[in-house]
Amino acid sequence: MTETDTRKTIVLTGASRGIGHATVKRFSREGWRVITCSRQAFAEDCPWPAGPEDHIKVDLADQEDVGIAVSEIRHRLESHGGQLHALVNNAGISPKLKDGNSRMNSIDTPMHVWRDVFQVNFFAPIMLARGLFKELAAAKGSIVNVTSIAGTRVHPFAGTAYATSKAALGSLTREMAHDFGPHGIRVNAIAPGEIDTAILSPGTEKIVETIPLRRLGTTAEVADIIFFLCSSQASYVTGSEIHINGGQHV
Repeated sequence: MTETDTRKTIVLTGASRGIGHATVKRFSREGWRVITCSRQAFAEDCPWPAGPEDHIKVDLADQEDVGIAVSEIRHRLESHGGQLHALVNNAGISPKLKDGNSRMNSIDTPMHVWRDVFQVNFFAPIMLARGLFKELAAAKGSIVNVTSIAGTRVHPFAGTAYATSKAALGSLTREMAHDFGPHGIRVNAIAPGEIDTAILSPGTEKIVETIPLRRLGTTAEVADIIFFLCSSQASYVTGSEIHINGGQHV
C-alpha cells in the first residue's frame, strides 16, 4: 500500500470558513486526509493542494443531495480500505431578518425557515452518520457534532430555529453515543460560545465583557478540541458535550 492509502480520513462539513477551515488545517497538519463538504465548488485559487479530489459539493438543505454525497464519499473511501476515522458535522445555518442583524424569534420565524434550519443543522448530521456507518465502524471512528451555547440558553443574536436545532443536536449526540457505541464508534459534541469568526454579530463586544476569560475564543482553539475528540487520547470519551466558551455557560 502507498503512504496515501494509510492516512486516517476525516469527513468535514462546513469546511470553507471559520471553525471548519481551522479544522481542515489542524487535521492536515497531523497527516490526515481531509474530505471537505460545502455548498460551494472547490475554489480554483485555493492554495489547498489536495482540494479538488477531496472536496464534495453538497447542499445539506436538500435531502436527495445529501444521499448523493454519501454515495460519493463511500466511493472515495474505497481506496482507503473503506474506513472513515472521523465525521465532523460542523455545517450550520442561522438565518437573520432582512435587516441582517435581528434574531428570528419563535413568533416571527416562517415555517419554511424552521424546516431548512433543521434539515441542515439536525437532519443532515444523522443522515451522514447513518450513511457512513459501515465505514465508521470499520475504523472504530469518531463523530463530533458542533452544537452551540445557544442550544442551552436564549442568546441575543442566535435565532430560535438555530438554537432549538442545536439543542436537538445535543440530545441526538447522547442518543447516537448510546446506539453507535457497541459498534466501536464514539459520538461527542462541542458547544462553542463567542468565537472570533467572520459571522460575529454587532454587539458581541458587550457579551465579551461578561465572559469570565474576557475574550473571544479562536477557531484554532475549537479545532484543537475537535482533534482531541477524534484522537486516541479521547478513546474512552463518548456522549459528552464540551463547552468551549471561556466560562460563558457558568
